[in-house]
Amino acid sequence: MNKPLLFLLPFAFIFILSEAKSSRLQPQAAAESFNISYIQSAASCSYTAVITTSCSSTRYTRDQISISFGDAYGNQIYAPRLDDPSSRAFERCSTDTYQINGPCAYQICYLYLYRTGPDGWKPKSVKIYGYNSRAVTFYYDVFIPSDIWYGFNLCQSASSSGRHSGRKWFMYVVLGLTVGALIGWMTGEDT
Repeated sequence: MNKPLLFLLPFAFIFILSEAKSSRLQPQAAAESFNISYIQSAASCSYTAVITTSCSSTRYTRDQISISFGDAYGNQIYAPRLDDPSSRAFERCSTDTYQINGPCAYQICYLYLYRTGPDGWKPKSVKIYGYNSRAVTFYYDVFIPSDIWYGFNLCQSASSSGRHSGRKWFMYVVLGLTVGALIGWMTGEDT
């Protein structure tokens, strides 16, 4: 094995490991500990929610749609009813934009939708813009079950990934260099 290929081997190894985790998360029912009554009363920040309904959703819905989202520090924003059948909200292939006021939050890391009614509804995505956080998009593309909070909680993975990502990358580099050195040793070449 020649030296240039041996040099690139650890980097290829690191690239493969880093790309292995890039799958899309699926929404799920909120944990039993999720509680809307926990909402803080301060209403001092404005958020924009851009909700895109899937083209494979029902033509329209008369269902009641609610939203709750927040950060890892317990700041929770809640809008009890976004739907308005007279405004043609949540029609198939449509995008609806809402201004929602609530407590000021840091980076939004969870979002749940609640649907109750007979029609069904399939959102494609929900994008939240906030003052203290980057815009974040939650991809659904599944029908929301009736009468449960359904969505994403990325707060634990977001807070823990920042702490462990440096250590994880260091381990990948060490592992890649070790594998490269081992291969070089086995082929009788110095690295």
